[in-house]
Formats: sequence, structure tokens, C-alpha cells
Amino acid sequence: MTDARTARPRHCVAVIGGATAGAEVAGRLAELDAEVVVFEMNPRPYGKIEDGLPRWHKALRRKEYETISGKLTRAGVHFVPNTKVGRDVGFEELVQDWGFSAVVLACGAWSDRALPVEGADDYLGRGLVYQNPFIIWFNHAGEAAYDGPRFQPEDGVLVVGGGLASIDVVKVLMVETARAALAERGIEVPMLELEVKGIPKVLKAHGLRFEDLGLEGCTLAYRRRVEDMPLVEAPEGATPERMEKVRGGRRKLIDKAMEKYRFKMEPLAMPDGLLVEDDRLVGIRFRRTRIEDGRVIPTDETFELRGSYVISSIGSIPEPLPGIDMKGELFAFTDWDFGRLEGRPTVFSVGNVVTGKGNIVASRKHAAAVSHDAIEKFLGLDESGHEGEETLADAAAEAAREQADRVADAVGRQPPLDPASVAKILERVHLRQNAVGYGGDYADWIAQVTPPDLE
Repeated sequence: MTDARTARPRHCVAVIGGATAGAEVAGRLAELDAEVVVFEMNPRPYGKIEDGLPRWHKALRRKEYETISGKLTRAGVHFVPNTKVGRDVGFEELVQDWGFSAVVLACGAWSDRALPVEGADDYLGRGLVYQNPFIIWFNHAGEAAYDGPRFQPEDGVLVVGGGLASIDVVKVLMVETARAALAERGIEVPMLELEVKGIPKVLKAHGLRFEDLGLEGCTLAYRRRVEDMPLVEAPEGATPERMEKVRGGRRKLIDKAMEKYRFKMEPLAMPDGLLVEDDRLVGIRFRRTRIEDGRVIPTDETFELRGSYVISSIGSIPEPLPGIDMKGELFAFTDWDFGRLEGRPTVFSVGNVVTGKGNIVASRKHAAAVSHDAIEKFLGLDESGHEGEETLADAAAEAAREQADRVADAVGRQPPLDPASVAKILERVHLRQNAVGYGGDYADWIAQVTPPDLE
């Protein structure tokens, strides 16, 4: 295809992943007159906004959908859905054969960090559940076409975690088990009402107490203290007095969350062994810890916590990609500001593939924009229906814009491609789009692949 945009030398860049960071890079490069090809593994490009944020974040999700779509519909951006690099298109192929000026990894963090107990993964589906598939199920289980793993929220689940995502998990468990217990009494309560108003207030309106439901509640085990939970970030160079205020703010948030959703906390608990009965995981042996100079120190004390099953919610990490070396759980970056890989001068990385974090508010470089009030709203600890939590997305977007500007500047210093080379790349792009049934109209495609019963 040849048009006014492709009739002169220009850069042509591949972006792997179309969510927050990928869309930001694509939009910025398109503004600078580059042709940008966005390879997205899913039908829709919304990533962890759709599959990681629980569906009660309705306004935040809608805002991010609109922002991402606005950037992917800019002139010069070519969207290629249902195309996973490493499965449908090789990473080496993109870097070496297609002829792109640069390749930008924005593929996020989709793998769950393994529960750090030897042999734990042997019990997947037999008492062990991971956070990512659990939240994906919660967000999509009401869709008739959903064909992924299904889970049943049960009373007394043991959750191993400690970050914001683990709070999401325990909230799902508590809201859904409370709903089920109320339904057994003939009381139907919408999920969103329980999440916004909180379990005690809804029960009180029906003349009930939490104890009347006969629920034990789930337990969240965390290897540090409650006040160490990474909810409210401390500013750089914080004084001891400021740090104490931050820790106090974290304690208040968790106390409020426990009161509103009635889950329990077990701090200073490090997984140490598995409790198995009848070839099923029924709990975890923990080692008590203490905190010294910010470090977790295991002690000699051990104890057991049992659960109807165990959900591991200790973080998300990038999926390994054939052709990229790993250093521990992350890609082996040589330059973390640009997400550079050794021997690959035209490859850059942005977003959670660099940070190894999977939540929209986990990459909170701009902590000043992430206030205690915004986190409180994100956690649903007032009755505003999460009104005002969008500032968290603004902070994430600001960080993504900084990364996009750095990548755009680096790409701009490379020689542009001649029109024939750009046309050849776009010809291959159109072949792939045709192969997945994408006709080139983004809005029509999104309307086509959005489930009619998506919440």
C-alpha cells in the first residue's frame, strides 16, 4: 500500500502489546510521522485493564479503554489483533526479517510469580489457584462465550500475597461468598452493591450480622508487617517521621478494608511447606518472620494455616519469550530506562514487561500523584463507587508518556527506511490482518469482538 504517508522515507516500528504502555508508544511515534504496527495477542487491546482490574472498577476501565482506543486509531497506527509474538510470529523474525526500524516490547506481565514452595505447582487445579486466571474468570465468567478456567469462590480460602492485587482477590472471595450466603436466605444482592457499600452495611439493612452468615472468611497471609504492604508509596528521601506517617496510613487502609469486607490478615508469615491430604493442597506451613532494617528475617517458629483452597497472589512477571534471555524472573535488560537487551540495538521495552508488575497502579513512579485518598477509592473503602480513582491511571499514563518519549527520541536518531521497505513491511502486516479476519477498521473490529454481555 502506498499513500502520502508511505511515499517518503520514514520509520516503521513494531510494538508488541496494545494496552496502556504499548498504545502510548504507538501514539507518540505516530505523532512523529512513523508507521507503527501494534501486535496484540488478544482480540481487544486492553490488557490488564480488562483482565486484571476487577469489574467493579467500571469508570476506570471505561476511561482506559477510550484512551487506548484513541491512540490506536491515529493515522499511521496499524492494529494486528490475535497475534502473539512467540507463537504466531517469532520475535527473531520481527527483529531480523521484517525490516522494522525498531521493535518495542510492551507485552506486560502476564505470568504469575510461582508460589515459593518446592512442588507447589504440582497441585495446580488440586487446591492451588493463581491470581491472574482467577481475576480473569471473575471479570468474564458472566459472558456466555467465556471458555476459560472456572473457579468457585469458597469460604475459608487462604490467600498468599500482600500487594494491591491480593486485596482484589480477597474482596472477590468475600463479596461472592457473602452474596451466596444471602442468596441461600432468599436475599439477592448485586455484586456491585456489596463491593461499594461493604458487607456489614448491606447485612445491617437486612437485619443481619456477618456472624449470622456462618462464614469463616478468607485469610490473607503476608511475609511482612501490615504497615509494610505496598499500598501508599513513600516519597524519595522521606524522613523517619514521614515514613511513620506512611506506615500509619497503610495500617489504616488495611484496617478499614478488613472491617468493610471482613477478611482476616496473618502478617509476618513466609510460606515454608505444603499441607497435602488425599493428594490435594489443603494449606501452607509458614515460617514466622521479623523485619530488621527493612529486611525479612525468617525465625525458627513455624505454624500452619489451612484453607478450602490456596490462591497465590504474590505478583505478576513477564512471560518468557523465545529469543530473549532471562535474568531471574525478568528479561535480562542491560539498560532499565530504555529496556535494552544486549546485542539488540533496535529493541526497546516499556511498561510492566520492564517493571515485572501487572497492576495498573503497580508502576507508580509518580508517587506524588498517587495519594492516600486515591488508593482508598481504588480499594473501595468509601461509598463513592470508586469516583476519583482515575488519578491512579493518570499517574501510570504519565510514566508511560515518559517512556514513550525516550523510545521515540532513540528511534528518531536512527536512519529512516525508504518507501519501498516500508511498503514491504505493511504488505506483510496486511496479510496477517487478513489471516485473523481484521479488515482494517478498528471501531468495527472492536464492536465485532466485544462480547454483548461484557460487564
